[in-house]
Amino acid sequence: MQELKKPSKKPLIFYYVVIVLVIMVLNMTLFPVMWETPVQEVDYTTFMSMTYDNDIGLVQIEGNEITFTDKAQEKVYQTTAISSDLGLVDRVYEHGGQLSSIDTNSQPNLLLSILLGWVLPFLPFLVIGYFLNKRMKNAVGGGDGMMFGMSGNSGAKMYVPSSTGIRFSDVAGEDEAKELLSEIVDFLHDPEKYRQIGATLPKGALLVGPPGTGKTLLAKAVAGEANVPFFSIAGSEFVEMFVGRGAAKVRDLFKQANEKAPCIIFIDEIDTIGKKRDGQFAGNDEREQTLNQLLTEMDGFDGSKGVVVLAATNRPDSLDPALLRPGRFDRRIPVELPDLQGRIDILKVHAKKIRLAENVDFTPIAKMAAGASGAELANIVNEAALRAVRSGRQYATQEDLQESVEVVIAGYQKKSRVLSDEEKKIVAYHETGHALVAALQTHSAPVQKITIIPRTSGALGYTLQVDDGDHFLMSKEELLNKIATYTGGRAAEELVFHSITTGASNDIEQATKLARAMISQYGMSDEFGFVAFETVTNQYLGGDVSLSCSPETQALMDKKVTELVEEQHQKALKILQDNEGKLHELAEYLYQHETITGQEFMDILERKSLPEQGK
Repeated sequence: MQELKKPSKKPLIFYYVVIVLVIMVLNMTLFPVMWETPVQEVDYTTFMSMTYDNDIGLVQIEGNEITFTDKAQEKVYQTTAISSDLGLVDRVYEHGGQLSSIDTNSQPNLLLSILLGWVLPFLPFLVIGYFLNKRMKNAVGGGDGMMFGMSGNSGAKMYVPSSTGIRFSDVAGEDEAKELLSEIVDFLHDPEKYRQIGATLPKGALLVGPPGTGKTLLAKAVAGEANVPFFSIAGSEFVEMFVGRGAAKVRDLFKQANEKAPCIIFIDEIDTIGKKRDGQFAGNDEREQTLNQLLTEMDGFDGSKGVVVLAATNRPDSLDPALLRPGRFDRRIPVELPDLQGRIDILKVHAKKIRLAENVDFTPIAKMAAGASGAELANIVNEAALRAVRSGRQYATQEDLQESVEVVIAGYQKKSRVLSDEEKKIVAYHETGHALVAALQTHSAPVQKITIIPRTSGALGYTLQVDDGDHFLMSKEELLNKIATYTGGRAAEELVFHSITTGASNDIEQATKLARAMISQYGMSDEFGFVAFETVTNQYLGGDVSLSCSPETQALMDKKVTELVEEQHQKALKILQDNEGKLHELAEYLYQHETITGQEFMDILERKSLPEQGK
């Protein structure tokens, strides 16, 4: 097993010699002050008064400076003589004084001098040296002790088996992940049937997916199903300031796990310590030492004991290849965003915790929440319960759930923001433009709701489109129609008000992003063909895009993106011009009611026949 290189140690006598030298310096500089007798400054009148009262003892005259003691020679005084006082010496003798030198340094007895000068200062160093030496021995010997009282204990939280623990039934929407993990559970329950055929328990499984999809919950469910101890620790807890501390925590964690086997170790956000070693760090870098120790421990422990390492991350592309190879993390289990049926199941699981009306249907809620993670769906259910309480009801209704979806998507209604009539009319035409362009094109999602009530996210209104089901592929026609729908709001402003506003900023951003992806990633451009110029990294964290092409290609790409968006903008403008009457009718209705449903929108739209629109 790989061990950290131990630092060279100096002999213990070296430290004692240094301490003795320090004490000698202190005795020559600081401690002599302790023996000095304090000298009190007085005026010459006081000296004369004490002389005439026969209250002086020793007197030392050096120029104009007079140092003298009292009769008992317990106190020392100092004053400045008057130069014209010629009978000073005779006066001192007449009143019992004695001319002599005065030593202001008191001389304690020999035993007290040794005690105060050597033993007392040396005692704290002896105590500190004892505890320091003990800590260093523990650290070098592989124990938990570290210098300065810092423990090398892993700090992992251990959850013991219990009848109320989390089970697979508590996790919905991730059937594939549960199926892959159930084999690990079965192995922990009955390892013998796997050993008979020669199979070994996977040492590790890496849970990969976006935030909020339930990776930690799945790990706890595995421990709950297997009914074994569960060690949980975050990757950031291994990162320490002192080199070697993180590695000591890794050793301690696996030591505890081997003692409690069979058990499960769960390392959350493993990318904190498992990043690729790219050579930019020194060889003794703390994070790299910790990673090396983790690799060594995963190679060293025996899988037959029943110790399984589960780890979670949403940045798998940043992990070191040595960590991902078979024999360490044998399985990579994707925990993706749930599909339509998965969202329905997740909503039902979380809805068990609140009171619901009897006629609640989760299917339209799941359709509205397309792309939501399990954590977001749990938040939707909780928001519905909070809205029901605010409304004074004892249970949540379908309307509460629908409104909670909009809260998660666009924020709460900002009732304090009051738009002027002119702004309200512009927003009404803007949102109607989006809805009308979407409805009059094929391959577009149906309009579910239109509103011009401002939201806390900053939106002054929005148009909600909901697909009938999940779509995993999008055709070029669907993408072009989506861009045209984005430009519909600005086109309505141009057509009706002959002016434009800042309300289309987000529409422009989304349309540009989609048009650029069609050209640089999806190969949907006649000029560039089947070539990708952009690479997406961190796909589970929003997807950072890196462009790799020549400046000339990038300039041409920018031009094509502009042409594509403008082409769809003109298409949207043409649709609205051909149906301007319906645009005014719908916008006026929206202006009056502020919110209209998809059914109301379609009823108004179908009151009379409209010219057919091409794709």
